[in-house]
Amino acid sequence: MTQAPATFATCDFCDEHKNDTDGAFRVLPPVFRDFGARRVFAGPVATVKCHEDNTLVKAAVDSPGNGRVLVVDGGGSLRRALVGGNLGKAAARNGWAGVIVDGCVRDVGELAECEVGIRALASMPLPTEKRNQGQADVPVQIQGVWVRPGDWLYADADGIVVSDRPLA
Repeated sequence: MTQAPATFATCDFCDEHKNDTDGAFRVLPPVFRDFGARRVFAGPVATVKCHEDNTLVKAAVDSPGNGRVLVVDGGGSLRRALVGGNLGKAAARNGWAGVIVDGCVRDVGELAECEVGIRALASMPLPTEKRNQGQADVPVQIQGVWVRPGDWLYADADGIVVSDRPLA
């Protein structure tokens, strides 16, 4: 698996790609908050699409991450938390570089101690229902931006960018 650059700056990537019009380089809106211990992270993308049911999120973080970033399309729901302390610990233990949740997380104190990048819209103490619904490894739309399995995601203090190939 290709490794992300040791150091990078999303601002530099944006400077380099600001005039790109082919859609290969995208920037997520600045609506995500940091919850994990790792503030800077990058890697190839895996996706889950689910609505207020984190069954597939759990299955993903319980599997080997191999330095990937899990992008969870929770539809922007603020009614249920898709990732909590147990899933954050599993993601760190299984080698995920990060988890981006277009939705909520819970167990904020526990997530802050997990050595993994975790970004989400907000915290919400209410857990999900387990209905075994959702899709894995499909293109997802996160806050209006398409993210596909195999894309590369880079997150730092300035924001989150996505590219269809590794950025050097």
